[in-house]
Amino acid sequence: MSDETFRLRVESDIASLRYDAWDRCAAASDNESGSVGNPFVSHAFLSSLEESGSVGAATGWLPQHLVLEGSEGEILGVCPAYLKSHSQGEYVFDHGWAEAFERAGGRYYPKLQVSVPFTPATGPRLLAANGAQAETVRQALAGGLVALAKLRQVSSVHATFLAPADSEALEAEGFLPRMDQQFHWRNEGYADFEAFLDALASRKRKQIRRERREALEDGVTIHWLTGSDLTEEVWDAFFRFYMETGSRKWGRPYLTRSFYSLIGQRMPERILLVMARRAGRWIAGAINFIGADALYGRHWGAIEHHPFLHFEVCYHQAIDFAIQHRLLRVEAGAQGEHKLARGYMPVITRSAHFIADPQFRAAVAHYLERERRYVAEAGAELSELGPFRQQVEAERGDEP
Repeated sequence: MSDETFRLRVESDIASLRYDAWDRCAAASDNESGSVGNPFVSHAFLSSLEESGSVGAATGWLPQHLVLEGSEGEILGVCPAYLKSHSQGEYVFDHGWAEAFERAGGRYYPKLQVSVPFTPATGPRLLAANGAQAETVRQALAGGLVALAKLRQVSSVHATFLAPADSEALEAEGFLPRMDQQFHWRNEGYADFEAFLDALASRKRKQIRRERREALEDGVTIHWLTGSDLTEEVWDAFFRFYMETGSRKWGRPYLTRSFYSLIGQRMPERILLVMARRAGRWIAGAINFIGADALYGRHWGAIEHHPFLHFEVCYHQAIDFAIQHRLLRVEAGAQGEHKLARGYMPVITRSAHFIADPQFRAAVAHYLERERRYVAEAGAELSELGPFRQQVEAERGDEP
């Protein structure tokens, strides 16, 4: 593909792009089934963020989506990107970088962010339509991000929660690699939740059984809601949970009430609400998104607090759903070493960062080299502390 056969442009409103053209690129970048395996890069999810006002200039997330077109105007690739005036809602922290650069007399903001807003889930970011040119398209999008950074005169470009192919393409354009860690549960072909528990050490197995039992005391019941179950009444209840917990946890929740109505209309079969009910009313819930082979847990909230209800709604029920629906894994979001005891093991996540200033780039590169070593060592240590029988026996020195 030569420069004469394609052109790059920036689009500030995803609604102006045909959803089928966007999703064709997203599906080809994620799997070979023809559908978008990762729900967060779908046109439905990203357009709902923009249309609801959760994302936009007023929130400091100005869309700057990169679009690669062929000679006849056909869309060959797209990349979700945003001009940011802060570092909120990203889950890969660069506040220290911003402070250091500004103390040295630089201007860190605005910056360019390549991500799914408020969503710490690994997935494709350089979305290339299927075909022999996919690798070339990804490389062109990666180069386009560097060109866009120069055009907008930003300090940096940050691409987060990257799929491996995107990470490679960005590093080839001079992006610095970064590693972090999440905790994911993996389905080893368990027949049911009890079969999963059988794989755990006795003490961990008893702990989880006790948590599940005590979470449902005082008349609490658990319900899975998806598809037509997602009524406006249910969304009203869930939004109350989100605002209650989000206000305490983050100060200002990111998502608007209309966002939930929009995704409920546009992608209801990709959503699982795990809701807790007591005395005739909803009291807590967690929202999950259903991918081609994974369940993605996002956020939870509650207006009543019961022992272990958080673990039941967010982690144990997610495992139960994944087993029943033969999903390969559960990704339970950012951070949280407490997930380890519940069968969620450490997994490396990747991001890539383009720093325009040469001296600042050298300092960040040195920091990232040390950070990558620390993350790898911490992940190895945590893996040895997992709850599975063979890990506990190895730690004690027993025969496996």
